[in-house]
Amino acid sequence: MLAVHFGAGNIGRGFVGLLLHEAGYEVVFADVDHALIARLAEADDYTVHEVGAGARDHRVTRFRAIDSATDAAALVEELAAADLVTTAVGPRVLRHIAPHVLEALRRRPDGLAPLGVMACENAINATDLLRDEIVALVTPEEWHDLAPRAVFANTAVDRIVPGQPEGAGLDVTVETFFEWAIERPPFGEHAPAIPGAHFVDELAPYIERKLFTVNTGHASIAYLGFLAGHERISDALADPTVSGVVQRVLEETSALIVAERGFSPEEQAAYRARILERFANPELPDTVGRVGRQPLRKLGRKERFIEPAVRLARRGDQVDALLEAVGAALRFDEPEDPESVELQQLLRQAEAPEIVHEVMGLEREDPLFGRLVAVVRAAQA
Repeated sequence: MLAVHFGAGNIGRGFVGLLLHEAGYEVVFADVDHALIARLAEADDYTVHEVGAGARDHRVTRFRAIDSATDAAALVEELAAADLVTTAVGPRVLRHIAPHVLEALRRRPDGLAPLGVMACENAINATDLLRDEIVALVTPEEWHDLAPRAVFANTAVDRIVPGQPEGAGLDVTVETFFEWAIERPPFGEHAPAIPGAHFVDELAPYIERKLFTVNTGHASIAYLGFLAGHERISDALADPTVSGVVQRVLEETSALIVAERGFSPEEQAAYRARILERFANPELPDTVGRVGRQPLRKLGRKERFIEPAVRLARRGDQVDALLEAVGAALRFDEPEDPESVELQQLLRQAEAPEIVHEVMGLEREDPLFGRLVAVVRAAQA
């Protein structure tokens, strides 16, 4: 069995690539990082080190590496013969992957089972986004012929993979907890065998529960912790001032999850407590700078802050803590993060209503528009 995975970084090697390896797949890592691909190409193995209760080490073998920036022909050849293609590159990079997958579908030999495509990103329905990018490159007639050659299944992924210590090489340190939920219906009776994943009939509740608890909580700790002067996530969460706001943020998003996604209050409370316990793990040396990077994306309309806040506001529910976290995100000033630099420039140069419209994607008639304008103006003061 062959799987091509886009994104050979820490998440690719320490989560998705590991689970594919343990499921029996030979994994081809594709990435544009020339130095990383060169190291992978020269290596016979690497180790994933778990930290936390029940931790153990996992040795990963039977992998290859392709530089997707310079060797597109070899990449397409691998994709055309693969059983699965997965990604961990960030939602905005999927459009760059689409042409490779499209060309592979054109060249896929007759008789092969459909290529399973799963984008493992921190975004709602990321695989649909990748499929839409592919469809946009072809005529309707050609897509009609190519569509049977692939199965596109959305996924929800969750594993904390912190910034790695200097000198770790290809080895990756991860937490013991992970979740990879995959929607079953697109595969019909032929879902791939991935023991570390679980298949569900309806994925949306799991995606939103994860995004609005794990991702909203993690980013809230990062931005509030940054303002409080903390470097590590675990230290930030140990600060009562930070943890108090984060608790209220997740109580607000939990109210939405319970109301709209069918989880019981008790079930969601237990999930929320488990997530906070994971963030507090001092053995995961994650930093507020790493977790907080790309604030412009994280302040987007369908992302971890604005989407739940908009829906809660339309229901007439509380959003005060979410707006406080948004205010902290706006003040995330990290010179080494290009999006942070761009955000600070916007705050200096643009009017608050423009930022709410362009960055957060809200129209003036939205019930939350005025309150977000006030939050932006406070950050500009």
